[in-house]
Amino acid sequence: MSTAPETGKTVPGAQLVKELRERTGAGFSDCRAALIETSGDIEQAINVLRKKGQAAAAKKAQRATSEGLVTSYIHAGGKIGVLVEIDCESDFVARTEDFQRLSHDVAMHVAALDPRFLRREEVTQEILDRERDIYREQAKATGKQEPVLERIVTGKMEKFYEENCLYEQHFIKDEGVTIKELVDQAIAKLGENITIRRFSRFKVGESDGSAGPAPEESTGQPAVEPNSGGSSGAA
Repeated sequence: MSTAPETGKTVPGAQLVKELRERTGAGFSDCRAALIETSGDIEQAINVLRKKGQAAAAKKAQRATSEGLVTSYIHAGGKIGVLVEIDCESDFVARTEDFQRLSHDVAMHVAALDPRFLRREEVTQEILDRERDIYREQAKATGKQEPVLERIVTGKMEKFYEENCLYEQHFIKDEGVTIKELVDQAIAKLGENITIRRFSRFKVGESDGSAGPAPEESTGQPAVEPNSGGSSGAA
């Protein structure tokens, strides 16, 4: 670390910038600027980059994503397979190493954590009501009063979303980042709107209860019951 005489601000060393890049996937200049802003505090710099990604994603959210990639990932000796479609605005971005890495990481994550839904908005009211009833009965069994019961149920519902919705799950390779934040980082770095459109997860021997095996596919249709397939809609 050194101090720039013209500004008086701390200038991060190359090793610190490299560490921040490895942890966030952000570009060199963005990492350096974030470290300068936070006087070399890498955890605060991560928060700065996260907010930048969220702001960039919000600005670009309405832009059409008509290009992208379908990526496959096979795991566990061929017992689990995933297809995921991630969309962007241009074929140029779709062919970049960063976009391809994002697609691979998301597919690998789906294979590992088996999300049921893409976003929380896809969870049907029937499933939400059932989960709330279960959590309420569990909370009642502890003897808690009504105001406390409601807080417990609300907290458990947020945990349900975190565990079952892809965008809200914590990234398997970095639990300090959600999948949404991972996508936001890519948007900030690549300069285009990026969305996970859908995914399908196959596991040998699993079935959706119909005539034959079916993938765990995100279709944009109402979500299905556990282990039946599905979760994800058009972004």
